[in-house]
Amino acid sequence: MLIDRDRRHPTTPAAVAGPDAAAGPDEVEVSAHEFGPIASGLDESGQPVHRGWTPMGGRRRWMEPFVLAMVGATGGHGYALQSQLDELGLANGEVDVGQVYRTLRDLEEAGQVVSTWSSDRVGPQRRDYVLTDAGFAALHEWAAVMRERTRLIAEFDELHRLVHLERPG
Repeated sequence: MLIDRDRRHPTTPAAVAGPDAAAGPDEVEVSAHEFGPIASGLDESGQPVHRGWTPMGGRRRWMEPFVLAMVGATGGHGYALQSQLDELGLANGEVDVGQVYRTLRDLEEAGQVVSTWSSDRVGPQRRDYVLTDAGFAALHEWAAVMRERTRLIAEFDELHRLVHLERPG
């Protein structure tokens, strides 16, 4: 898919396939699963910062930071990650394992995880996933986003508390 650079920025440099020979100077080739930058910028020390609630696009976007963090912490395969996501209560009910594998595939296409076939001789063969340098960078940016979301939720909670205390009767 071709996009205009002024309207869209890739999640990470690894996510951009590079200038397409058929594209104009302001267009790049990107995967259809990309939704935009993770953090909204960098501070003076180069740390990712984020202001506001975006990014929100995509049905799997909320799962992405959790999958990145879990793969970064322990590595893993789809069913093990699904189990961890279920324990967190990420979904209303069980997390769809197909959604977990689609997220892993998207992360692999973006260069943020790599997979290898498990060497376990017991049970069905499975793909084990580990983070790449681009994956660690994306996880670092997601941390900035999550800190900002935490701040905004705390602001909302405080407003709700004030409204609730001032409500007559």
